[in-house]
Amino acid sequence: MRFAASSPPHLATLVLLTGLSVLSLNMFLPSLTNMAADFQVDYALISLSIAGYLGVTALLQLIIGPLSDRFGRRPVQLTALLIFVLASAVCAVTEDVWTFLVFRVCQGAIISGWVIALAVVRDTRPPQEAASLIGYISMAMAVSPMLGPMLGGLLDTAFGWRASFLVYVGLGLALFAICWVDLGETNANRADTLAKQLKSYPDLLGSQRFWGYSLCMGFSVGTFYCFLAGAPLVATQLYGLSTEVLGFAMGSITAGFMFGSFLSGRFASRHALTTMMIAGRLVACGGLTAGLLIILAGAEHVIWLLGAAVCSGIGNGLTTPSASAGALSVRADLAGSASGLTGALTVALGAVLTPITARLVDAEAGAAILLSIMLAAAFAALLAALAVRQSERRTQPA
Repeated sequence: MRFAASSPPHLATLVLLTGLSVLSLNMFLPSLTNMAADFQVDYALISLSIAGYLGVTALLQLIIGPLSDRFGRRPVQLTALLIFVLASAVCAVTEDVWTFLVFRVCQGAIISGWVIALAVVRDTRPPQEAASLIGYISMAMAVSPMLGPMLGGLLDTAFGWRASFLVYVGLGLALFAICWVDLGETNANRADTLAKQLKSYPDLLGSQRFWGYSLCMGFSVGTFYCFLAGAPLVATQLYGLSTEVLGFAMGSITAGFMFGSFLSGRFASRHALTTMMIAGRLVACGGLTAGLLIILAGAEHVIWLLGAAVCSGIGNGLTTPSASAGALSVRADLAGSASGLTGALTVALGAVLTPITARLVDAEAGAAILLSIMLAAAFAALLAALAVRQSERRTQPA
C-alpha cells in the first residue's frame, strides 16, 4: 500500500491513458475478416465490435465523468482498467461470437482514460495552462490511430487475431501498475453525495459558455469524421488512388492535427482560450475554402483535397485543446462531468455527420461535396467560438 500514489500524475501517464483509449478501438481492425472466418459468422456481425463499442463509449463518457467527480479520479480509473483487462482476456480466449461481442463492448471502459486525463489536467492547471498541456497530450495521442492498425496487422500475421487482445491484457495490466504508483487523486472538490452533485448540474447544463465550447469542439472534430466517411470513395473512384496510397492519404488530416496540437502546446498558455479557438477555426475554414475554390475551378489533382484536409487538421489541433479546457473550466468542481458530456456530444455529432457525408458524396463531384460538408462543420465551430467570446465579453466587468 505504501507504493500507492498520493500526488498528481506525470504527463507520460496521462498520454498513456489517452493512447490506450484510442488503441483499443483500432488495433484489431485489420483482423476483422479473419475473426469473421474464425467465428464462422458474417462480416457484418463481427463489425458490431466497432459500432457497438462506439455507442457504448459515448454512453460511458456520460457516466464515468460524474462518477469521477463524486468518488475521485483515481478509484474510477483503476476500476475501469481492471474491467478492461478482464474483458480483453475473455475476448482473447472465447470461442463464442456473442460472448466476444459482449466483452468487446465491456472493453469500452477504457474510454475513462481520455475523460479522466482531461479532468486531471483541469484539476491541476488553470485554463490556459490546461489547454497547453491538452495540446501536448493530443499530439501524442494522435500517434495511436496511425500505429495501431499497423501493429494489429503484424500481430495477426505472426500469431493470429487473438494476439491483439492478449496485448490489450498486457497493456492494461502495465498501465494499472503505472496508475497505481503515479495517479494520485486530484479531485479536491468531491460532493458528499450523488444527489448533492446532481443539484449542481443545472449550472453546467444551463451555461451558454459550456455549450459554446462543447459545440466548437464537436463540430471541429466533426470535420475529421466527415473526411473519414467521404475520402475513401473520392480518392479511389475520382482520383484513382490504390488502397496502399489511400492509407497514407488518410493520414494527412491526422498529421495536420499533430502539428496543430504541437502549436497549441507551445502557444495556448500565452493566449486566451477563445483566441486559440478562433485562430484554429480560421485556419480550417481558410484551407477548406481555398481547396474547394481550386477544385471548383477545374483542378483535378488529389493534392488540393489533401491540402485542405491538412489545414482542417491543423485547425482542429489549434482549437480542440482550448475548447476542451474551456468546457472543463465552466464549473471546475464538475470537470469530470463536463469532460464526459463534451466527449459524448462529439461522438454523437460524428455519428450524425458520418452517414450524411457518406450519402451525399459521389464519384463525380465528390471532392467538392466533401469539402463543402467539412467547411460547413468548420464554420459551425467558428460560430460557436465567436459566441463564446461574445458571452465572455458580456460577463466581463466594465
